[in-house]
Parts: sequence; C-alpha cells; structure tokens
Amino acid sequence: MHTASLAVGVVILVIVFVSIMKKVHITLPKESPFDMASEKGEDGGSHDIVDTEIKEVELNPFLEKSEDARAFFKGYKVDYMETNVAHLNDKDKDKDDFVDSSYAVLLDLDTGKVIAGKSAKTRMYPASMTKILTLLVAAEHIKSLDDEYEINAGIVNYVNENDCSNVGLLEGDKQTVRDLMYGTILKSGADAAIGLAEYVAGSQEAFVELMNQKVAELGLSGSAHFTNCVGIFDEDLYCTPLDIAIILKAAEENKLCNEVLHTKEYTTSPTKAAPNGISISNLFIRRIEDKDTKGTVLGAKTGYVHQAGSCAASYEVSAGGRHYICVTANAYSSWRCIYDHVAIYTSFVDKTPEEIANENSDNIAAGSEASK
Repeated sequence: MHTASLAVGVVILVIVFVSIMKKVHITLPKESPFDMASEKGEDGGSHDIVDTEIKEVELNPFLEKSEDARAFFKGYKVDYMETNVAHLNDKDKDKDDFVDSSYAVLLDLDTGKVIAGKSAKTRMYPASMTKILTLLVAAEHIKSLDDEYEINAGIVNYVNENDCSNVGLLEGDKQTVRDLMYGTILKSGADAAIGLAEYVAGSQEAFVELMNQKVAELGLSGSAHFTNCVGIFDEDLYCTPLDIAIILKAAEENKLCNEVLHTKEYTTSPTKAAPNGISISNLFIRRIEDKDTKGTVLGAKTGYVHQAGSCAASYEVSAGGRHYICVTANAYSSWRCIYDHVAIYTSFVDKTPEEIANENSDNIAAGSEASK
C-alpha cells in the first residue's frame, strides 16, 4: 500500500514538472564571437558574457542586429584622448583636406577610437540629425511595419507652422510604419517623423521621453537632450558631434535602421495627392557616391536649421574593410557639408596613427598653437 502511494506521488510530481517546463523558455547562448564575449574579472579569470538581447529579439524581431554590427567595437564608450585626436585643416581653403564645418568628428568603429575632430565634444544643435534617434527609438518599439497610421490635422499644422521639411503628406493620408520610417530619413520628413512618434507613443511629447531614455541608455545624458523628434531649433535640444556618432552607431547596429539608412530611393504608399505614391531619395548618399572617399558611404542623415548650419552624419566602409562614422555641423551649405565628409574620409581612413601624425603635422601644430 505504501509502495503504491509512493509511485502515485512520483507520477504526479513528474506530470507537474513537465507541465511547468512547457511554460518555461530557456534561451541558450549562441556559440559565436558576436553573441558571446569574454571579460576578465577581478580575480583575473575569464567570464563569459551572454548576449542578453537574444531573448529580447525573439520577442521583438526589430531588435535584430545588422551584419555590420559584427565588426563594431562593443558598447558605446569611446576611446577619446585629446592629444591623440588629429586636427582638421580649417585654415587653408586651397587644400583638398580643407574642412569648413565648425564641428566634426571621425570615429573608428572597429576600435572605438576617435581619429580626428574639431570641437567633437562641444555642445551644438543637431537639426534633423535628430531623426536618426527618432528612427532608432521607433524601431525598438514598433509592432509591425505594415501597421497604418493616418496623418492628422495636428501633424500638418505643426509642419506648416515650423516650416519643416516634409514628405508631402496631407490630413487623412494613411501610411504604413515602413513608409513613415523611410520618409523620416530619406526625405527628412517632419510629417513622417511625428506620425511615427504618435504611432509609437501616442504623442510627440511621450515619444520624446523615450528618446531621452535611449540617450541615457547610451550613456549620453550628460551632454545630450532632446525636446522634439524632428530637430527644429530649441535651446534645450542639443548634443555633441560625438553624441551623434554614437547614436548613429547604435542605429547602424539595428538591422531595420541599417536598412533604412542605407536606402537610396523609396516610394511611399498612395496618398491623396499621389495615387502612385511619393518617390523619395537620400540625396546625401546620391551626391557623395561618385566622390572618392577611399571607400563607400553606405548610410547618412543630413540636417539644417539656421542655428546649426548644414549638418550630416554618415557611415562608411573603407576600401580596406574598416568601418567609420563621420559627423559634421555648421557648414555654410549642403554641398560644402558633403565635401567636408569627403575631405575627412580621404585624409584619415585606412591609415595608421603614425601615418596620420606625419601627414597632418601642420594641422596638429596649427591647432596646438591656437590652443595656447
């Protein structure tokens, strides 16, 4: 009798255990350098770090990493030493390496080192480069690219009152989340960006809270703050060139953002004014693609407001297979902004620190003299 009761008890326990295990999802680490890293602890031993995003990606496919991200340095803390940052030629306009922009930074994504810069850690107004963060935050919160959002009168009025760049969407136009993402980046459309913000968070104000949460997550809250998702001027909307570089790195690491940023041309869903959709393109990529940058500029986002001048953030894979982000601000024109990126890339990519020091000794000396 005792043995029979024991057997019944064991059977019940097994049934309960199996039932529980069916409801539990255990994610095992993938055995690849991309998903696991090794870090030495205080005892000198090696400890495996499991990519905690694996489980999150299963819940939200829009958190999937891009292929480019495999080559990037881990995290968002860069190696910045003022004495090791090459100065830019902002004096001799007759030289090919002349850079007009008041702010600039070149970040080596393979090492995390800042190669060159000009006021790289100085507060500035990012203008529509803000929309890189808008895209990133949206990508991390959307449910489906095929969801539709209807443009309302409030969005149209905001765009008109603030004289914003726009896709050309009118009240009542229905666009997919995918349309809004491409419209935000390729056309720098405030109508698309605000529509995206409202879709995600219910209002632009609530979405801005998510933007600043992301800024804090990236470790930038000490130098960056955003008050709108568009980039229109506000004294409380600011960051540094290096902040934008880090935000662009995070966006390039996201597969969806990476695809949007690298797209040259796109056609939206039909609108009232355009039954066949609106054709939009990334003018920065199209204008720089025939220039010699010692590589290929794959992704970019421009910006302009009077207080910020012409700005741009771009991502390049060099001829040598290295990865860089260049950010500039306050050039006198959009074309000058492009030529500044060309000058910076051609001056520094695929070069050793020794080569950079030797070739840019005049600029370094000039910068040191100016700082005295």
